[in-house]
Amino acid sequence: MGGKVQNTLIFSVAVLFLSLSSAASSSSSQYNTLVVNTLPSSPLLSSPESESLTTVSESTTSLSLHLSHVDAISSFSDASPAELLNLRLKRDSIRVKSLTSLAAVSARRNVTRRTPRSAGGFSGAVISGLSQGSGEYFMRLGVGTPATNMYMVLDTGSDVVWLQCAPCKVCYNQSDTIFDPSKSKTFATVPCGSRLCRRLDYSTECVRQRSKTCLYQVSYGDGSFTVGDFSTETLTFRGARVDHVAVGCGHDNEGLFVGAAGLLGLGRGGLSFPSQTKNRYNGKFSYCLVDRTSSGSASKPPSTIVFGNDAVPKTSVFTPLLTNPKLDTFYYLQLLGISVGGSRVRGVSESQFKLDATTGDGGVIIDSGTSVTRLTQSAYVALRDAFRLGAKRLKRAPSYSLFDTCFDLSGMSTVKVPTVVFHFSGGEVSLPASNYLIPVNTEGRFCFAFAGTMGSLSIIGNIQQQGFRVAYDLTGSRVGFLPRAC
Repeated sequence: MGGKVQNTLIFSVAVLFLSLSSAASSSSSQYNTLVVNTLPSSPLLSSPESESLTTVSESTTSLSLHLSHVDAISSFSDASPAELLNLRLKRDSIRVKSLTSLAAVSARRNVTRRTPRSAGGFSGAVISGLSQGSGEYFMRLGVGTPATNMYMVLDTGSDVVWLQCAPCKVCYNQSDTIFDPSKSKTFATVPCGSRLCRRLDYSTECVRQRSKTCLYQVSYGDGSFTVGDFSTETLTFRGARVDHVAVGCGHDNEGLFVGAAGLLGLGRGGLSFPSQTKNRYNGKFSYCLVDRTSSGSASKPPSTIVFGNDAVPKTSVFTPLLTNPKLDTFYYLQLLGISVGGSRVRGVSESQFKLDATTGDGGVIIDSGTSVTRLTQSAYVALRDAFRLGAKRLKRAPSYSLFDTCFDLSGMSTVKVPTVVFHFSGGEVSLPASNYLIPVNTEGRFCFAFAGTMGSLSIIGNIQQQGFRVAYDLTGSRVGFLPRAC
């Protein structure tokens, strides 16, 4: 009899333990802890460090570069963090309009864009450009021989590599000296009608203008454009020389470009830097973006970009890339749904993010230059309402800019907030609380960092990507996410 009682007692204790463990596990999947760090009242940015671009062995597979913050080279370097945030959100709206405009125009085309055919590695510094009109993240590299140091925008939403060149017909202000191709031993123009020239979308422009030199033109949805000579040049990434890179040498550059010398296109198209260097770096690169106001420190590592096999960690959560028949530049992902507080959000389904394989309409892209994730309006409303319900114990605050869901967290040091998880084809990506609830002032107002769009294109922005190593594997046709990997 005593044995039965003892066994029953052991069984009861075991059941209680499992119940408590299950409850604890369930609770951890429902809530994240947010450390309440408001925006600082004054700039925390230091001046950019000078970087030596001395050439070393080209067999180098990985290089580490130091970081500086691009705000320090801009005209807004003395602006407060709150002012920088406002500027960033204004730029973000322009960026989204530009991407959706490009996608819409491509969807209306009757023909697809041509995609040309296309191991070591290197890594470099990524510089957060909060106050730059031309992009969000920048890299320091050398152009020509001898190398001239330049800041270039990193952009996964563009293909052509280009920079401002002397002589200028129209050039915007940049922080570095404008590149003079006549002083480079490795600069060469591309002949009109050549195979390389024909890889451009508008390769007949030089024929029309009776130019012996191939001409390029890149236009952006915000009205900005760059026009000039298509050429080849050597780029130097700290210690790694990359020869014969197809580069647009822009003599007429007009629009919202500010600060940087040009753009390093990281898109999926055939003229992007990853595609051009596929034989050397295997079509692989990754970046890890730290906090938007970080300038790098021992406790907070810098943002980095890596090219080559080392760029794609094997332990990443991978999701396959989808192909848009009308637009080969963007990185399309298959988003199946979103969870809030451990439960799938009703009203958010795969159908809202579907890429039409015939028209090229819709879909979800991941983008380095967009800050705030945009979802189709119906999906956003469902996500927002689910988050509001899960955070109903938090004190609400007035809307801010494009954010319609904000909270007053003043006086708190930490707070529990509902979890947010992306469900991709192939795996799940759970976001840290700081990637979706962000400070917008110095008084403790935090806002839910998502927004809706009336268009059919959804965009995963860089705020949600912070702290992840986001790996782009063009050869394997996949994108990977590895948390806490900066």
